[in-house]
Amino acid sequence: MTQLAWNAKEATIGELAERSGVAPSALRFYEREGLIKSRRTTGNQRRYSRDTLRRVAFIRTSQRLGIPLATIRDVLGLLPDDRTPTPEDWARISECWREDLDRRIRTLQRLRDNLTECIGCGCLSLNRCTLSNPGDELASHGPGPRRLIED
Repeated sequence: MTQLAWNAKEATIGELAERSGVAPSALRFYEREGLIKSRRTTGNQRRYSRDTLRRVAFIRTSQRLGIPLATIRDVLGLLPDDRTPTPEDWARISECWREDLDRRIRTLQRLRDNLTECIGCGCLSLNRCTLSNPGDELASHGPGPRRLIED
């Protein structure tokens, strides 16, 4: 088992994988996609700066929130390259998600609040449901799940 020393300035791919809980193949993928960087030794081995560990954690957390990798890459591009990001740097880029997450939360709340009563009847005919959409009145507002779409 490979351990990343507390005072190590760089990590091998094995050390980074073990410490982050991310497979080496995923780390190589992140690198190919421009999400993280490494330097190469004279033997062509990858070495990652210690702050890459925090970047990987940010990537994984962002992915769990459903944020696309391209968006994550763009936001990571806002971090400084010449120094280790500070807590203030991380807080600043985390704000990039706030509006999107708030929108997703509102959508999920509408889904929760509206889907239960309609699906509860068992008919699954939203255009004829007298409880959820009497007379198919929502059709006049446009196509799709009108109660779930933000105005």
